Amino acid sequence: MSDVNPVRLTTSGPPETVLPPTPAEVLHAVKQAAGSLSALSEVVAGNPRSSLVWAELARATNDPIARYAYYRVGYHRGLDSLRANGWRGSGYVRWAHEGNRGVLSCIAGLARSAAEIGEDDEAERCRLFVRQLEPNVPPELA
Repeated sequence: MSDVNPVRLTTSGPPETVLPPTPAEVLHAVKQAAGSLSALSEVVAGNPRSSLVWAELARATNDPIARYAYYRVGYHRGLDSLRANGWRGSGYVRWAHEGNRGVLSCIAGLARSAAEIGEDDEAERCRLFVRQLEPNVPPELA
């Protein structure tokens, strides 16, 4: 856990959790592996706690069940990261912070992929969860 408290208390609303940015070497590896399931799988194997890497792996597959599974793992790894960084089950996780984008991408992707395989209740829960974490949902997540 970081020495810096990433939870920001505000007088105007719920606290905001900011995850650390993805390390540059991981971003570089993702960029190099873009679109290749086998290359992205290697990046995931080296960075299994990174929601961002799980989201990239999910985007690279055409298999709806695999996509659902990858987003689900990224979602849970993201929740682990949020909790480790001070999130207590409520408050904002804003898209504006680069470190938050992996977990938000996984939650939104899980909503889409759950709908794709007929898990409509889960899809709706995930859509609502994203909007609770980031009320100003960017087009990338919609």
